[in-house]
Amino acid sequence: MVTMRYRVNQEDRRPNILLITCDQLRSDYLGCYGADFMQTPNIDALAAEGRVYENAYSPNPVCIPARHNLLTGLTDRHHGFDDNYFGAEAKPLPYYLPTFPQILSDNGYDTCAVGKMHFQPERRMNGFDHFFNMDEVPPDREADDYMLFLKEKGYGNLQSINGVRHCLYMQPQRALMPEELHGSHWVADRSIQYLDEQRGRRPFLLWTGFIHPHPPLHIPDEWAEMYKGKLPAPSVPKTPLGLLAEENKTLGDLPTPEAVQRMREMYAAAISYVDFQVGRIVEKLKELDLYDDTLILFTSDHGEMLGDLGTYQKFLPYDPSCKIPFIVHWPKQVAAGERDPRFVDLNDVLPTFLDAAGAEYPDVYDLPGESVFGEGVKDRRYQYVEHQRDSKRWCMLRDERYKYVYSYGDDEQLFDMVNDPQETENLLHGGGTPEMRAVADRLRQRLIRYEARYGLKGGIVNGDFEKRPRYQPILYWEENFPNFVKMLVKEGEKEALNDMLDEVLWAIEKEPTVKLSLNHTRDILQRAGYSKERIDALMERAKEQGNY
Repeated sequence: MVTMRYRVNQEDRRPNILLITCDQLRSDYLGCYGADFMQTPNIDALAAEGRVYENAYSPNPVCIPARHNLLTGLTDRHHGFDDNYFGAEAKPLPYYLPTFPQILSDNGYDTCAVGKMHFQPERRMNGFDHFFNMDEVPPDREADDYMLFLKEKGYGNLQSINGVRHCLYMQPQRALMPEELHGSHWVADRSIQYLDEQRGRRPFLLWTGFIHPHPPLHIPDEWAEMYKGKLPAPSVPKTPLGLLAEENKTLGDLPTPEAVQRMREMYAAAISYVDFQVGRIVEKLKELDLYDDTLILFTSDHGEMLGDLGTYQKFLPYDPSCKIPFIVHWPKQVAAGERDPRFVDLNDVLPTFLDAAGAEYPDVYDLPGESVFGEGVKDRRYQYVEHQRDSKRWCMLRDERYKYVYSYGDDEQLFDMVNDPQETENLLHGGGTPEMRAVADRLRQRLIRYEARYGLKGGIVNGDFEKRPRYQPILYWEENFPNFVKMLVKEGEKEALNDMLDEVLWAIEKEPTVKLSLNHTRDILQRAGYSKERIDALMERAKEQGNY
């Protein structure tokens, strides 16, 4: 168990720790990762003054699992989140698992979380002394500090506080609040306020969590046009994709190539807007003379397919979904301009922070990660990633050249990551050559060992993958309406809200590629209980403003 006692004020020389996360940020949409079409000067500056890990991965490329790996340093075998769980399926993080904020708090750190965390339950502190929450779909207004802030500023009538999520989930749209009240701005404001109040009185851990560039891509007007016509087109597969990728394709619901490209532009704009906020936070650290004494880690929970290979969102084994930024800035430990090609992942965050703080891990769990400082025993020549359960489950192992994907309910996949980095050709399609079959078998045997040690229990039986039925894809669309509305109980609260259909039209009136008659708006609204008459009226109004 931890026995260390902290020293206050100037006597305590341990570093402050600032963890900055984006949600759904793929690494190749940052300038420091080679994206010459992107404007990300503040994140690039952190990279230039620190160390860039060129091959960083999400160990499970979906929000809640990835964040609980990061939080606990453990895989879903222990924390239980093999996928996102919401509503009636939501379950708590086991109370007995140590988390890095809990361990650091026990060791004298002042711990604070600002923004999107995706904890379950929603308001569980998980070791944070201070928690200022902003969730994508808050369960109720009082559970969400950002919603309370908007109400205080006169925007309590908004339903779509983080963009219109249901019928416009991945559609280009504009923010329904002024730029200075946008969620990304608020996360930076609240982080800066914490830094200004704390001022390094004792070592702090601050986790700053941005929702963007996770959809909805609701962008302030001032930032919405900066990438018009400047982005590359999506990649196109040469061989068939897996069954889960076929299920994934409907999530975009973007009916034309122009709509897909505009969505990519808005994704890039969301990143640049977050980059601006990162710059504001860094400037506050410098103003307080805390910059050189702070370990900064910039990363993401997972990536975004963004139309590449005809797919969208995450939960796929391909790099746009799995590969993330991982930038470490700590002048006392990391030299400027370092680039490290070894594999790292979110499992490494907890041991890295404990190492920097001089804290011991207070339990005996088999941690899959290690501190990125110094040499350990983790074999960084290989990267293991997993997702889901039953026949939907897949696991992946890659080395410096090849990526092998085993799907419990689908065919195997193998990609040459050197000659085909966009993963357009499955080298096992049609059986594969003997040479490629040998490569796959080599990686398969090593993957079985990883799966047996870190994967969900029951996946490996008698030294091989358990045989399961073939997976049956289920095509679906995002249909999440605001949860907080049904939880409003004070007199007049519901009546004061905007009409949701008005918000749909306001969000897209400056985005002509959005056509409500060509996506599934009508079907989604019908299933939500809107009458034919109201939907028809919406479509007429959409026609008048050029969005039909």
